[in-house]
Amino acid sequence: MSHSPLLNLPGPSQDLLDDIDTALGEARDFVNDVDPELIVVFAPDHYNGFFSTLMPPFCIGTAAQGVGDYGTYAGPLDVPDSLAAGCAKAVLAAGVDIAISACMDVDHGTVQPLEKLFGDATARPVIPIFVNSVATPLGPLQRSRALGGAVGNHLATLDKRVLVLGSGGLSHDPPVGVRNHRMTPEERQARQIAVIDAAKRYADGTSDRQPINPAWDHRFLDIVDSGQLVDLDQWSNSFITHEGGNSAHEIRTWVAAFAALAAAGPYRTTVRYYKAAAELIAGFAIRTAVPT
Repeated sequence: MSHSPLLNLPGPSQDLLDDIDTALGEARDFVNDVDPELIVVFAPDHYNGFFSTLMPPFCIGTAAQGVGDYGTYAGPLDVPDSLAAGCAKAVLAAGVDIAISACMDVDHGTVQPLEKLFGDATARPVIPIFVNSVATPLGPLQRSRALGGAVGNHLATLDKRVLVLGSGGLSHDPPVGVRNHRMTPEERQARQIAVIDAAKRYADGTSDRQPINPAWDHRFLDIVDSGQLVDLDQWSNSFITHEGGNSAHEIRTWVAAFAALAAAGPYRTTVRYYKAAAELIAGFAIRTAVPT
């Protein structure tokens, strides 16, 4: 599912928020039916926990805390450290190089979906998996598929009901900015004001940011719905940037999440929602899926 800091900020119309919340309500019904004992979240970071000084392509947190950006939860998540460490070992054994953090800072990309789906970021045990989707150079998209497959194969060995979340995308090109340090409260407030202003200009047509690309978004969603994730291996990083904008690389989290599900066999998507939401500077989508 997509995330957006603007869901928690002034600006978006009530009609848009209501439309998205209706779709989120369907997703909430889905996760309530699943009643997961464990959540695995593939999510990006927006220079809140990972910085240009050290940027792994992937990282599993054996402990994590929300930084509280854009009004999201600030504080420790319920991360089962032994399960997270076991997942990391399995991913490494599968040939996917992944970093491990015993003190991972996560931002709205990880926390917002938990809050929207469960009402509380600490409602269920969660294993956070960071997927670099912003800082260049980026690895090929197929590595995200390999990561997801390795995680999915491991999850299949657990005697637990597991919900896998991919948080990010789709086409969007908001202001991000490279950082090499944690933001001060003043810097965080300035960034929030800049995002609100950027969204206002984007919605009224005066922005020079790359426009949302609904055709490309639907092309991606069609591939996800079909289960033919291998087709995405041909999508180069330059193609993704050209078609979807600099932050469209967050589709990597979707690829990893659906690859994890596909490790158990064919799947079908159920809840299907998409909105080209200029007020959020994003193509906003939600998908739920179950094995067939």
